[in-house]
Amino acid sequence: MNAPHSGKSASFEISVRPWSENDLTLLKKMNTAEMWAHLGGPESEEALSSRHQRYMKAVPGKVRMFTILFGDEAVGNVGYWAQHWRDQDVFEVGWGVLPEFQGHGIAMTATSAMLDILRDDVPGAIVYAFPGVSNFPSNAICRKLGFTLAGETEVEFPKGSWMKSNEWRLEFPG
Repeated sequence: MNAPHSGKSASFEISVRPWSENDLTLLKKMNTAEMWAHLGGPESEEALSSRHQRYMKAVPGKVRMFTILFGDEAVGNVGYWAQHWRDQDVFEVGWGVLPEFQGHGIAMTATSAMLDILRDDVPGAIVYAFPGVSNFPSNAICRKLGFTLAGETEVEFPKGSWMKSNEWRLEFPG
């Protein structure tokens, strides 16, 4: 899925492609205190390796992770996964973009492309995002992409760590 870049450099496109074996390097680049400030801090090498293996096990309609490309450069990730939330089966979405590429609309464009894929994979899906309450850029992405703010909640991420998040909801037509 390609989408034209709407940020500062009109000569590059923003696209997403399925996560691959080669993307472990990107995952390691993203494992910084700055990138994980809203998510409980950086992960251990063992946790990164486990995450990478999970990301490679795509099952359309259940879980799919994508690498965000800015031109030919891998600059982040975006994906969806099946989740049980408030007594219903839903999909949770998440994204991250390397700090030097933030602020140019890359995350929003890539998340929109991933939502199009999810919409094709699961018509009628109910989608949630749970950015931290102080993660203003991610909350703005939810608002701009048409999610409805349901309020604040507590979510566990990573396992054993609870964070105060905004609960954003989006429903696809069936």
